[in-house]
Amino acid sequence: MGRWGKGLVALAVLGAACVAGWQVWQNWRERPVWSSLVVPPALALPREFVLGDYRFAWSGKGFDLRGVGQPGKSLWAAEGGFLAAGLGHDEVEEFRGALFVEEQRGLLCREQSLESFQLVGQQLTLKGHLRCTDGRISAYSLSLQADGARGLRLAVKLDDPALNRLYLSWARDADEHFFGFGEQFTHFDLAGRRLPILVQEQGIGRGLQPLTLGANLSARAGGDWWTSYAPVPHYLTSKLRSFFSESAAYQVFDLRDERRVQLEVHEGQLAARIYAGDSPSALVEAHTSVVGRMPPLPDWTQRGAIVGLQGGTQRVREILARLEQAKVPLAGVWLQDWVGQRSTSFGQQLWWSWTLDQQHYPQWPELNAELQAKGVRSLAYVNPFLVDLAEKGGDRRNLYREALERGYLVRDVQGQPLALPNTSFSAGLVDLTNPAARTWLKQVLREEMLARGFSGWMADFGEALPFEARLASGESAALLHNRFPEEWARLNRELIDEVGGAGELLFFTRSAYSRSPGLTTSMWLGDQLVGWGIEDGLHSALIGLLSGGLSGFSLNHSDTGGYTTISSPLKDYHRSEELLLRWIEFSAFTSLLRSHEGNRPEENQQVYSSPASLAQFARFARIYAALAPYRAQLMAQAANRGLPLVRPLWLQYPDDPASAMATPRSFLLGDQLLVAPVLEPGARTVEVALPAGRWVHLWSQREYRASTGARIKIAAPLGQPAVFYPAGSAVGQTLYRDLAEQGLLTAPTAPE
Repeated sequence: MGRWGKGLVALAVLGAACVAGWQVWQNWRERPVWSSLVVPPALALPREFVLGDYRFAWSGKGFDLRGVGQPGKSLWAAEGGFLAAGLGHDEVEEFRGALFVEEQRGLLCREQSLESFQLVGQQLTLKGHLRCTDGRISAYSLSLQADGARGLRLAVKLDDPALNRLYLSWARDADEHFFGFGEQFTHFDLAGRRLPILVQEQGIGRGLQPLTLGANLSARAGGDWWTSYAPVPHYLTSKLRSFFSESAAYQVFDLRDERRVQLEVHEGQLAARIYAGDSPSALVEAHTSVVGRMPPLPDWTQRGAIVGLQGGTQRVREILARLEQAKVPLAGVWLQDWVGQRSTSFGQQLWWSWTLDQQHYPQWPELNAELQAKGVRSLAYVNPFLVDLAEKGGDRRNLYREALERGYLVRDVQGQPLALPNTSFSAGLVDLTNPAARTWLKQVLREEMLARGFSGWMADFGEALPFEARLASGESAALLHNRFPEEWARLNRELIDEVGGAGELLFFTRSAYSRSPGLTTSMWLGDQLVGWGIEDGLHSALIGLLSGGLSGFSLNHSDTGGYTTISSPLKDYHRSEELLLRWIEFSAFTSLLRSHEGNRPEENQQVYSSPASLAQFARFARIYAALAPYRAQLMAQAANRGLPLVRPLWLQYPDDPASAMATPRSFLLGDQLLVAPVLEPGARTVEVALPAGRWVHLWSQREYRASTGARIKIAAPLGQPAVFYPAGSAVGQTLYRDLAEQGLLTAPTAPE
């Protein structure tokens, strides 16, 4: 090996050592804060308390909470110290929707005493003190209150208002798996990980290299495995335990220890829920009974695809003619650029001012009337930002100037309107805590969007409220940050209700928090890469649907084909035809089939780009429409019980080995269709784990008798993703008959 070779090896070794050292340092800084417990002799004897349907057993050094009717199952338990507190300071920087948290731990209070139990009715309160490293002592209380069959309410309070960190710990089993936590895009089972709960941009690449490195170096936008638009402090486990923190503060679930869970909350109090249920679906029902449930989608959304187009009246008409010639059944045409387009460093973006660009869309009333005459709805795009149109010119309203003059924008620490950078421009953010601003923005959307005939819209963003912002309500922006997407969804839902549009109008959001299911009408997964990966791409979309569904996001979908398109000297990430065809197959078995051209449309394959893509889009839009009666049943379940349309196998078959994959590669649509999408380029077969029983392959009608733990290898050529239904299923048999009658069982072309 030459001198240069040895030098490169030395540099590589040095780099690896630096990375390893940095990881050790990070682990030390992010270590759990465990407490020790001191119990006076009077409380060292075992005792029990009954709280309605639940029994709290104290052993003298720990507790175990169980249902009276299920004495063999522990709902929540701890051995030794279970509460610590502290004083900390975090510096949180917001940059283009990404947040960077630097936590500085100061005082810690880890010596816990337990001094009394008090039972009043169905509420038990534990009281004691925490001794801190500086000698100060703070009283605390932890109360548990029965909440009927769905579980218990938990409340923790610290008496010392200066303490702003709370560390609550409880027991877990070493072989326990943790699911949920809202939309998690890379890992379905979070056991063994430390998971921050912070609404923000998901990032570009999220660990996929060299893309993530490049995005971080150029714009700090790479993200990480845990970054999510819609995290939720809620989990379900393989032991049928479930916990939900109702706090909106920044918090972290630490699941690295095999014996204990720790929840770190950046606030001196906590309200939470401990759910009870004898199945995963019962736990989902319990959670959604608290946070709200999503209503059925409007009937018109189920009749075919919603195609995303842009480019103005003439281009839209030209593409619609091609789709019509290909006999693509359309439910809607989504025109995100109704407000006009602008070119930025990221590609084609929009003018964020919610009025029709009549130069971009001349003859809009005629175009919309043409769509309506064909039974096709038009959809728009909005977000809570506003840009100054002085640079653009020509618009009859400058909404940014209106909001600025009326004091409707979020302000900085100096009291000036915040200018939040996006890509090549900055924008102001409407202060949704200001009632007058909310009323004004709803009126704008009513006059400028709904009056133009739109039946739906993407309600984008919601994740970028800076922690240091100053709000009209006087609320802490740090505590409102996670809830800001809820307020954005609430405003859009109020708009629908105020115009009498419930059941007829649709909006879909990407950013969300705990109670978003009771506020939004639909979710979408945000800006996936136009790739295949589990870090960021088609596979990550599957994981996001499965995890989010367990936390109440029952009606969710993705941008078919992905969105984020990158042109780089290092590597291009452009949408291939094969990826698009496979993503169409995937989306047809979700709640909405909606396409997106991406941020660089000219560099992506589109649903209208080739005969193969047109044929695939037309066929699977018809398959999607054929599934409408079944989806209507599932949407009724979602509204009444909170169950998601797209489900992990674990939700239906929790004890079957087919559900035990750490990284799922298949899903259930309801409980009657099992779909294993193709998730790698070039693959023409898939290996499928079927739950034990008899299953029928949709396309061939071949029956498979699956034994416990068995896997089968099945052909999956383009146009035939692996789809199965239980033998004897009326849903499956009806779907097969409908597809056969329409000639949809085989692809009309051979795109391979």
